[in-house]
Amino acid sequence: MIALLTNDDGIDAEGLDALKELATDYFDTVWVVAPAEQMSQIGHRVTTSTPIRFEQKGEHSFAVHGTPADCTRVALAQLLPEQPDWIFSGINHGGNLGRHDFVISGTVAAVREGAFAGIKGAAFSHFMRRGLELDWHRASHWVRKAFESFRTEKTTCGEFWNVNLPHPNPDDSEPEVIRCEQEQQPLLVAYEKASNDELLYVGDYHERPRREGSDVDVCFGGDIAVSLVSL
Repeated sequence: MIALLTNDDGIDAEGLDALKELATDYFDTVWVVAPAEQMSQIGHRVTTSTPIRFEQKGEHSFAVHGTPADCTRVALAQLLPEQPDWIFSGINHGGNLGRHDFVISGTVAAVREGAFAGIKGAAFSHFMRRGLELDWHRASHWVRKAFESFRTEKTTCGEFWNVNLPHPNPDDSEPEVIRCEQEQQPLLVAYEKASNDELLYVGDYHERPRREGSDVDVCFGGDIAVSLVSL
């Protein structure tokens, strides 16, 4: 079994290291093809008119000077000797919740690109609360719980999993894995003037609207939100 790992935070991100802990326990071969630099919130942008430079970092590891979707594309088309059984993206520094984040996210786009080719995939993200450090060891454990909840399920071509980890206090109870639908309500978009010709985004992600049982509600409530999504 072969896994391809990528992300949008860059090849040196802590979340990618935490995801490797999961992949190495389940797969015979784990490839990493990730952006050389931070590529958050770049959506499904791809590079078609300029060369894409890549650097080999290890026997099964490449840093790509391109977007997350580029990483999946070049991995499948050029770098990997055979197609992977699964594509994992993450663990993203920040949530990718609801339909709004789903479109903006480079983390999700990397898995979506694989879904176009009919490859199973899961995007993993970690919601972040202000003033509270992330525990990546704990996150790796939660990713394992989430993967165990769906790894043997059959999906149709074009479907993939979107997983969002909560950010509870260290002494809070162990989060549960909850199946849920994506929140459909948009973010509350707001700007303030930074100068005469500049605007600064001041929307509060933590106060976004949510309905009971949606991925936003589940994750903000302290549990692991798992959603089956489609192209």
